[in-house]
Amino acid sequence: MNDLQLKIALSIIPKVGPRLVRRLVAYAGGIDAVFNKKNKRAFEKIPGIGEGKASLICNVDQLLNEAEKEVEYITKEGIKALFYLDKNYPVRLRECEDAPIVLYVKGNADLNAQKIISVVGTRKASDYGKACTDEIIRYLADNYPELIIVSGLAYGIDIAAHKAALNNHLHTIAVLGHGFEFIYPSLHGKYARKIMKQGALVTEFLSNKKPDPGNFVSRNRIIAGLSDATVVVESAEKGGALITADLANSYNRDVFAIPGRNFDSCSKGCNNLIKFNRAALAECGKDIEYAMGWFKEKKKPEAIQKSIFTDLNPDEQKILSYLQDNGDSSLDELCVSLEMPVSRVSSYLLTLEFNGLVRPLPGRYFTRA
Repeated sequence: MNDLQLKIALSIIPKVGPRLVRRLVAYAGGIDAVFNKKNKRAFEKIPGIGEGKASLICNVDQLLNEAEKEVEYITKEGIKALFYLDKNYPVRLRECEDAPIVLYVKGNADLNAQKIISVVGTRKASDYGKACTDEIIRYLADNYPELIIVSGLAYGIDIAAHKAALNNHLHTIAVLGHGFEFIYPSLHGKYARKIMKQGALVTEFLSNKKPDPGNFVSRNRIIAGLSDATVVVESAEKGGALITADLANSYNRDVFAIPGRNFDSCSKGCNNLIKFNRAALAECGKDIEYAMGWFKEKKKPEAIQKSIFTDLNPDEQKILSYLQDNGDSSLDELCVSLEMPVSRVSSYLLTLEFNGLVRPLPGRYFTRA
């Protein structure tokens, strides 16, 4: 049994989603402790777990066997598995409370690149929608060659965004609603192979997970979470692109929508996003550039190191040193890395915050002040 096997097993506990897994690890005090059957009674007392889920968690052999098979597959196929506490886990995605526990990556894209936007829309894209997608990405590629485009490899606007990125020499990331043993739709297999060379395919699903409809709703949160902003090019009054826009809003990310004709069903969703202030109107790439403030970017002055108060106790010193060395960190990460219980770390963080040494961030993250 290796560390990666435990991480994958943790991510596939039935009926225990990403939020509960984070809580479970924090309460248990580490990944190893989660798979200790002796802790079943303690797990039952964790808010949101209860007796039924505690039994599923303690079904250790089945979870580890399934995880072992996945480790063998990803090792053979050259797939990276990023755990939510790993330093190379996408920082934007880590800010989302429902982000995947393990993210599988095949390719060479930098998931922490300085500029990443997602482009999504209807599967029944019009020529107008495809032209808008191409124009926006071409303009941004000309001005920001380091930009990465994220989408879902689906028909319509998604594949138009990937094609535009590839044609304009940008890296692009395709978020899949299934495991790596499949490509859906199969007609986009040739583009998937290109994306692996000029970007990456990513998924939260085990390799043998089939492309079931519910998976695609779930993967939309990854599309939104990986990006600084989401651009909805065309969408009917209801659709997956609007779900992605709502998720991006919930993550406090920028959302843009391309306006369309009043009676065009493909533009109804975009027009409503703009009408109800759920997205900013964008007619071209320059509008996105302006709203994101990219043209204003200046080199930030180096932060002046604050001295550490000498009257801190050893555990407070450990927390402060960890944040200094590792940057923004979640409460869960601090508990696991420093091997301290949640109650003690929370108390120390509050003291450090009062002393002006630590600043809280959204999603129970903390940083040096």
